[in-house]
Amino acid sequence: MTLLALGINHKTAPVALREKVAFTPDSLVEALASLKAVDGVDETVIVSTCNRTELYVNTQDESGEKILQWLSDFHHLDVKEIENNSYLLTKDDAVKHIMRVASGLDSLILGEPQILGQIKQAFGDARHSGMVSSEFDKLFQHTFNVAKRVRSETDIGANAVSVAYAAVQLAKHIFAELPKRSVLLVGAGETIELVAQHLKEQGVKHLAVANRTVARAEALAQKLDATVYTLSQVPEHLKEFDIVISSTASQLPLIGKGMVEKALKQRKNMPMFLVDLAVPRDIESEVNELGDAYLYTVDDLQHIVQKNLENREQAAQEAQKLIDKQANDYMAWKQSQQSIDLVKQYRQKGLLHRDDIVEKAKAQLEEGKSADLVLEEMAYKLTNTLLHSTTLALREAAKHDDPSLSRWMGQALDLSDNSSDENK
Repeated sequence: MTLLALGINHKTAPVALREKVAFTPDSLVEALASLKAVDGVDETVIVSTCNRTELYVNTQDESGEKILQWLSDFHHLDVKEIENNSYLLTKDDAVKHIMRVASGLDSLILGEPQILGQIKQAFGDARHSGMVSSEFDKLFQHTFNVAKRVRSETDIGANAVSVAYAAVQLAKHIFAELPKRSVLLVGAGETIELVAQHLKEQGVKHLAVANRTVARAEALAQKLDATVYTLSQVPEHLKEFDIVISSTASQLPLIGKGMVEKALKQRKNMPMFLVDLAVPRDIESEVNELGDAYLYTVDDLQHIVQKNLENREQAAQEAQKLIDKQANDYMAWKQSQQSIDLVKQYRQKGLLHRDDIVEKAKAQLEEGKSADLVLEEMAYKLTNTLLHSTTLALREAAKHDDPSLSRWMGQALDLSDNSSDENK
């Protein structure tokens, strides 16, 4: 059996093709059963996210042709289209790949943590469907442990690499007790939703959403248990908030210097942290002239994100060293298991030959044949049977003209020259 990884991801294929090869939760059970039915397939796990679809298979088909054909047939696609936009990895390369993926080193955003949960879910689905046995259980449990070590022993996930996350992390640095702070979100688009998600993860409870379209603000506020304001209400309520994060599609600033100055006076000059994620700007740049107002723009955050990405690149190099070692450890364990299996098979074969020869000898004795002749013939047959395969292996080793191989086999078979010891 060979471990094989066949995949398509954001690096190898456009989104149009990634959509076609993706597996929905409803189709996954059918897909697992269908793939298990392919000749030579023993175990399988299917990972399918917005950025990747990967098949991990324990199979006799080292070429991967059957797996590739199965994927194209299942999704009714041209096999060449998939082949030209996919990657195929086997053995230790496949082991290193699954560990890289689980650790976030192969993600669109380097070090993102969500992929580990997605792989755990995929593994759970496969095991629940009966598509996982001992070897894959060992591989994936080892992989999960490696991914946890990467996150705990390197800084791969320590720094913000999205402006939304960077905004929240910056607020956390400015305000020591972020969960106790009040936050106004201006806008209700995707960026503000991401900001809101990060704020909730940090434990912030006092949230408000202001938006031009009240219905969209209400939809977001319902998820956050937040208060809803119209944009016209912002000047009246601005004084109530320690943090203001804005991202709208407005062509003109929504929050001016005068509005913030008035709010600061009403707050008795308690500091206010403002983040403008909009282009064009939502907050006038002159706000930075106010002593107790701290304004950051999307450009400021991009500099933070770029620096953090560089830090993650360094952490990724450390993580790769850890992964290489752990992958080698797994392959060594797998090789040791194969050696154990070979020893068992070799011993079992020897015992079968022994029993067969002994039974024949007993039959000859019952027929009245001389015991000396029977013993002599039995010894000859037993020796010949046991030495036959070993002799063939020695001859094959000699053909390779490899002294180290011949020396190793000589040591393994205890054929070293003991004459010097005997003559002492």
